[in-house]
Amino acid sequence: MEVLLVAGGDPQAWPDLTKKIFDRYVGIDRGALYLIQAGYPLDLAIGDFDSLTTEEYQRVSKQALEVRKSPAEKDDTDTQLGLEKTLEEFPEAMITLIGATGGRLDHLLANLWLPLEPRFQPFIRQINLKDQQNDVTYYLPGYYTIHKLSEMKYLAYCCLTAVNNLTLTDSKYQLVKEEVLRPTSYASNEFVSEQASFSFEDGIIAVIQSKD
Repeated sequence: MEVLLVAGGDPQAWPDLTKKIFDRYVGIDRGALYLIQAGYPLDLAIGDFDSLTTEEYQRVSKQALEVRKSPAEKDDTDTQLGLEKTLEEFPEAMITLIGATGGRLDHLLANLWLPLEPRFQPFIRQINLKDQQNDVTYYLPGYYTIHKLSEMKYLAYCCLTAVNNLTLTDSKYQLVKEEVLRPTSYASNEFVSEQASFSFEDGIIAVIQSKD
């Protein structure tokens, strides 16, 4: 199952959605309104909806198959809540999160770090963060082969934690059993073919394919 999870970031930064059909569409706060305005279905709307006017919230409530409204003052951000509820309902789903980048830096960091939370780590390989310029996937320790996205030029290995024995092969810049002692982004790497491989023993890595 494929789920599109839409946060409240500017729709102009959305990736191209015309080439893919999702099984479920989930809108987080203002993201629910953006989904409707873009002509997509709205299976679930979730959040405190404090960014919507009364008229906008009524529109969302009328068109959503299900609405889960949370208190404005809560421990989780709306995006945390949206991801948690989506995984509760669709634990096997592959989740594409859009509208989660750009705008406020604190929101960007909170969204980038979501998979580090213990409750989300079991689902880390199911979470894909996307916008017009970037595609982010997450990895726990192991050996992986990744494939180049046709529209992306750059490849980055972003160590979100300390990482042990990081090895990068089949890419322009390589590493062999590097000990990464702090969060570090090995940025502006590139594929040398249609795929690249990497491995590591401890920590969490975000792989980012991007373009200018």
